[in-house]
Amino acid sequence: MGEESLRRRKGEDSGKEDGQSSQSHEPRRMNLQKQAKLFPPPCSSVHTGICMIVGTIIGSGIFVSPKALLANVGAVGPCLTVWAACGILATLGALCFAELGTMITKSGGEYPYLMEAFGPVPAFLFSWTSLLVTKPSSFAIICLSFAEYASAPFYPGCDPPQVVIKCLAAVAIVVITIVNSLSVKLGSYLQNFLTAAKMIIVTIIIVSGIVLLAQGKTENFRDSFKDSKTSLSSIALAFYNGLWAYDGWNQLNYITEELKNPYRNLPLSIIIGIPLVSVCYVLINISYFTVMTSTELLQSQAVAVTFGDRVLYPASWIVPLFVVFSTIGSANGTCFTAGRLVYVAGREGHMLKVLSYISVKRLTPAPAIIFYGAIAIIYIIPGDIDTLINYFSFAVWIFYGLTVLALIVMRFTRKELRRPIRIPIVIPVIVTLVSILLVVAPIISEPELAYLYCVLFILSGLPVYLLFVHYKFKWPQKILKPITMHLQMLLEVVPAEEVIE
Repeated sequence: MGEESLRRRKGEDSGKEDGQSSQSHEPRRMNLQKQAKLFPPPCSSVHTGICMIVGTIIGSGIFVSPKALLANVGAVGPCLTVWAACGILATLGALCFAELGTMITKSGGEYPYLMEAFGPVPAFLFSWTSLLVTKPSSFAIICLSFAEYASAPFYPGCDPPQVVIKCLAAVAIVVITIVNSLSVKLGSYLQNFLTAAKMIIVTIIIVSGIVLLAQGKTENFRDSFKDSKTSLSSIALAFYNGLWAYDGWNQLNYITEELKNPYRNLPLSIIIGIPLVSVCYVLINISYFTVMTSTELLQSQAVAVTFGDRVLYPASWIVPLFVVFSTIGSANGTCFTAGRLVYVAGREGHMLKVLSYISVKRLTPAPAIIFYGAIAIIYIIPGDIDTLINYFSFAVWIFYGLTVLALIVMRFTRKELRRPIRIPIVIPVIVTLVSILLVVAPIISEPELAYLYCVLFILSGLPVYLLFVHYKFKWPQKILKPITMHLQMLLEVVPAEEVIE
């Protein structure tokens, strides 16, 4: 397979719900193209782009975030407003990434944009944070969501014990890691099945809610803004939870070259796809409020399970079953695309090379997937879902804002670059300002040590960069060389180039 063909097919298997970066090394990409066939050939158009957006974004978030988002804003009215506002922000952010993706056609998500605009240090800090914070924590959140819904039916009337939830989540991480390490084909088949299950449960909840509304179940929407919270901190934390459910909005530009006439269909897919997800999310929350008051929703351990018990009995078991399928699908999608950013960073000398190696026999990025699984299990042990979402969102919006700022900067510093898609400058300005607000507001209003730890961790990448990347100290290479060799023999992995040849 020629280099041009590989470049044309890059990014075709972008995953969930997790916002995963879009780099995949060539052998894995070649194998995915042959076995997984997640996307149609290059004749695909707007339909493919819309399906990609809906399938990537809708995952565990809509079944987890409603409770935490409502707790932050305190009332039904602002809750639905924040859900809609998150959809608008995700649409604007995706349009910014569409311009970046068609202007700089390198893979690796935010990494090449930061490299092009600001140089290697911010790019390294992004890969450092993504590798050790945002991607594993996203994996952990999704698996904790799975564990809550999987255990809820066995503990009617009370919350499942935390030890049960954490053990189930750890088992899910191990199983998904093993599946994706052993076979790309098995992982892709599993993903296709779980994506279909995801859309079934969304349809069931929305249709049930519409029927209940038609029957006059509107009492929970009266005085919908009463007792609402309006502090900057509460609104920012509500946005964190809402935007977690929308995470994945920045993935569509990774299949730009798979779309027919991408310069038209890419922005059109975004303008149709993300508002469509927003409508689904608002309708799902309206469905919840048709059968639950704000207090009842906050007291529910698993919101969708409570909804199913009240609306679909005696077939209420359908809801937790399909929510479990949906969350597992999100987790599988996150793991399915785990090797991309790692490979780009490793190619630039910014990460351990062994993490970008692939299996000789199975053509899977086994070291990267195993590494992600191990770090995700570490996050599960001390954390709960709400804390991890705040931690994840705080870190990820620092780099979302910085990436959109890169778009503004390159309008002035890189005028020679061709811009097939050119959005009005006011859009990246708005997204940058909102990103700053989302990052700063919780620190000012309700400072917590978790935010400080996150900033310190990001900045801890600076000495790592100086010692191991900039000055290229020799002694770490001497230590790592035998470790890499033994890992290669144990996992039977090699650099990508060796497989192509």
